[in-house]
Amino acid sequence: MNLLDQVAIRVLVENWALWRDTGQWDKLRTTFHPGATITVTWFDGPFEEFVEASARARAGGRLSQHVLGGTTVDLNGDRAIAQTRMTILLRGMAGDVEVDVAATGRFFDRIERRDGEWRILKRAVIYEKSRMNPVAPGARIEFDQQLLDSFPRGYCHLAYLQAQAGMRTLANLPTGTGPEVERLAEDAYAWLGGA
Repeated sequence: MNLLDQVAIRVLVENWALWRDTGQWDKLRTTFHPGATITVTWFDGPFEEFVEASARARAGGRLSQHVLGGTTVDLNGDRAIAQTRMTILLRGMAGDVEVDVAATGRFFDRIERRDGEWRILKRAVIYEKSRMNPVAPGARIEFDQQLLDSFPRGYCHLAYLQAQAGMRTLANLPTGTGPEVERLAEDAYAWLGGA
């Protein structure tokens, strides 16, 4: 594996996170190819529409942070799959209690080199676990248990907070194990192999 390609892909993923979280929308657009797609808890569709929706959310006061860990890259010519350990951090309201939510998992990116430049072609997220804590010590969260249980365990607290904020949240995304993550990996590695 070419170490320079691996470093370039790692830098690409890191730039995505910082530019997304700081509202640098023009720079963020340089991380994806035209026609690229992204699927996260609250959005599934073209990347350009994701940028616009993210800008509206930020203007409305909804802020998030993506904290990244290690990245592994599988490379085949001008195609790559990068998996990056990440945690999404959000603050919001669960009922009348201000809370912090952390959802841990990994970005699962199909990345392609065109004209010598690596950019993301398709991003999915594998959600492995989440938690919700009150910001004020001693505050008690009164969960709508039926709503919480309607989301997969891997991201139930993240989806709960988003639903409480009035956002549409997807309920069938890949988690640490199960058929969704198996299909994701199977399709992606077939693509990496040239399919």
